Amino acid sequence: MNIAVHNLQGDVVGEVELQDGVFDVPFRQDVVHQAVVRLLANRRQGTAATKTRGEVVGSTRKLFSQKGTGRARRGSVKSPVLRGGGVAFGPHPRSYRQQMPRKMRRLAFKCALSMKMREGGVWAVDELGMERPRTKDVVALLSSAGQPRTTLILTSDTQSALALSARNVVGTTVRECSLVSTLDVMSSHKVIATVSALRMMESLWGSKESGNESA
Repeated sequence: MNIAVHNLQGDVVGEVELQDGVFDVPFRQDVVHQAVVRLLANRRQGTAATKTRGEVVGSTRKLFSQKGTGRARRGSVKSPVLRGGGVAFGPHPRSYRQQMPRKMRRLAFKCALSMKMREGGVWAVDELGMERPRTKDVVALLSSAGQPRTTLILTSDTQSALALSARNVVGTTVRECSLVSTLDVMSSHKVIATVSALRMMESLWGSKESGNESA
């Protein structure tokens, strides 16, 4: 598979050949869905908590007599049916973490990336190096790429100036390609990647067994 390579002004300056085993994989909706649900679940803190009637502070005195009043049987003020009482079936701290086989995680990422490639959502650039933060350059790059609502910019290494330049642009995220996940790709309308980042992704998720655990 060949795609065009652009410069920061949006002009085509060349072409790059990519591996079909990474960028042209048949889409598996079930695998991608499971990967996205897992990533969203693992983000949850699981700290929601309520008190049961045994944890609420209050008197255990019976409010009134069991018989003879004509009213319903009533226990203490900590009863779940009373205001300020305990919660009968409320949430308690728990872990929402899900597991997924490594091969399935790798397949889900390649499926998401391949889908973006087939839809024309992957835009290759020759270089994104910046000497100093400059938001205007990122805005110009996004304008050349069609001004997508959400953009994922992938680099092969840490680029602090680029990250600082893009953080003021709403909907734009900068990631190292070794740290990108299936959720990052699926939640972005356009993926802008440098040629070096594309090559690194081929080495990470290609035929070799060494891969990214965060996918």
